[in-house]
Amino acid sequence: MKQRAAEAALEYLRDGAVVGVGTGSTVNFFIDGLAAVRHRIAGAVSSSQASTRRLAAHGIPVLDLNEAGELEVYVDGADEATRGLHLIKGGGGALTREKIVAAASRRFVCIVDEKKLVERLGAFPLPVEVIPMARNLVAHQLRRFGGEPVWREGVVTDNGNHILDVRNLSIADPVALESEINQLAGVVTVGLFARRPADVLLVGTPSGVVTLERDA
Repeated sequence: MKQRAAEAALEYLRDGAVVGVGTGSTVNFFIDGLAAVRHRIAGAVSSSQASTRRLAAHGIPVLDLNEAGELEVYVDGADEATRGLHLIKGGGGALTREKIVAAASRRFVCIVDEKKLVERLGAFPLPVEVIPMARNLVAHQLRRFGGEPVWREGVVTDNGNHILDVRNLSIADPVALESEINQLAGVVTVGLFARRPADVLLVGTPSGVVTLERDA
């Protein structure tokens, strides 16, 4: 199901453009598919060191976002997604760079298998990237939102930061919660993609791919 969604995302490429590439197991299928059509694109902007290595292994040029500028399309997965195209991301630890590349892209195409589609976000622990010295401070502040923050021990992001996974949340208003958590001192970013949600959600199912699009 992941591979079906990833292959469907190839239809959103534009010849000669630079494509934004996310991180994770579903995106790995997209990168492998991208290798077969790499002659069609100018290169890729990667959201993580892991994706950069996989792109380079396929001979796909990896560009710096500062050089590439605005991107035509960004393709990435999600840990949870709603039919309103709000997402939880960051299970792979690349949430900050993923959010940056998404913000730099005209169209965000999210690829998931049907198990990731939910009615309400929050069953998957919500990742929050934090400055290391502020980890305990931020954890204390996060408890007032009703969840239980747990330090993802042994994990350091590509930016040199720590991750708190907030468990047992039921997120009724993703846009408001994203704004509130982002304003906490010590937070780099939160893995809610609601203020800038996906534009297209490709859901892989046993019988094919279901396409959900955000209203203009």
